[in-house]
Amino acid sequence: MALKATIYKAELMVSDMDRHHYQTYNLTIAQHPSETLERMMVRIAAFALNAEENLEFSRGLSTDDEPDLWAHSLSDEIELWIELGQPDEKRIRKACNRSKEVHIYGYHGRAFSVWWEQMAATCRRFNNLKVFEFDNAAIEQLEQLADRTMRLQANIQDGVMWLGNNEHSIELKAEALQGA
Repeated sequence: MALKATIYKAELMVSDMDRHHYQTYNLTIAQHPSETLERMMVRIAAFALNAEENLEFSRGLSTDDEPDLWAHSLSDEIELWIELGQPDEKRIRKACNRSKEVHIYGYHGRAFSVWWEQMAATCRRFNNLKVFEFDNAAIEQLEQLADRTMRLQANIQDGVMWLGNNEHSIELKAEALQGA
């Protein structure tokens, strides 16, 4: 018998002073059985950093043809493709060919640094690709914000995001490695 996804609900209030974007999003997040709580919270952080009306969670881990998050235009073209972690060259090429803009958010410190050393030259071939690295110490704290029903506030200014709830607040910075 297959394991089912765990469903989380989040009210995410985004105040992005850098992009002048202020909105509240009611999100339903399906945590795949093989996905860690940390990775699910990284998806929420990536959503907050790129929040827009058409941005949505895809089927993600359960579907090879879809990213972790994406935004479609009204004509159903992929405007933004967001990957988490360390995608392989084939996946990067596919994303860059199918989408107007692609973002990769890496985390896990040393493992991501090794991936970047190996993939930097490949990534630089794509003009529509941006690569960011989250601070690993901040990512490790994200789990304390997780709850089956969450009320989160994301304040973004000067490239730094403060993500928190009523009890905790975490400073997250996504360092731009390419395309900022």
